[in-house]
Amino acid sequence: MSANVDTMTNRKILMIASNPATSGQTGWPIGFWWSELTHPYWEFTERGYQVVLASPDGGALVADSWSDPRDESKYSATDLITLGFVNSPDHMRLVEETLPLAEVSVDDYDAVLFVGGQGPMYTFYSDKRVHDLAAEFYEAGKITGVICHATCILLKTRLSNGELLVAGKTWTGFADSEEDYADAYVGQQIQPFRIETEARKLPDTNFIVHGRFRPHAVRDGLLVTGQQQYSGVAAARLVIEALGQ
Repeated sequence: MSANVDTMTNRKILMIASNPATSGQTGWPIGFWWSELTHPYWEFTERGYQVVLASPDGGALVADSWSDPRDESKYSATDLITLGFVNSPDHMRLVEETLPLAEVSVDDYDAVLFVGGQGPMYTFYSDKRVHDLAAEFYEAGKITGVICHATCILLKTRLSNGELLVAGKTWTGFADSEEDYADAYVGQQIQPFRIETEARKLPDTNFIVHGRFRPHAVRDGLLVTGQQQYSGVAAARLVIEALGQ
């Protein structure tokens, strides 16, 4: 093995996903969104990075049902990357035995990526452990990635100087137009609040979105954000690009 490849395989990326929860809006069981985990995982591992999966409390995770290509809704039936992942016992073990944040050392990783889904709006939004870890990665000079509804943490995450991590930053997250579509699709309000609406209330930050449910990711320095579930690959590639610099 060449020295260059050996160096790459020793580089590690931490991915953090939501523990299981119940939506206060719908009463549904909720968690992470499969493609936001599996598609970045594929991008990272195909380029030789080691990936460790973690969650706030550790242990077994549950995905949002509509993100599972085997679900009777057929909403994600074309997601072949996820279909391969969920049919691999070795890969499924990664989401059944996630590392708790209490056992995470930022020094062990080159980057972090927070995975979205419905769960983060309840399990990440007010969890100081999640906010503090994002700030710690960022202040350690490491790439900090956040996708879809996980970007709710950026409404609250503050650095050691008291400033919001997104102060002076351009970033993205789940769009109000996408919330409109999702609410209309199920016939009720799904989320307890809207990320775009709240982000636009923040001073000194630039929140931007592109077309509804189209891939869109933004890098501003150490911060990488993805708009929604179709933006995982784009966000992962920006993380990889940043790590190569």
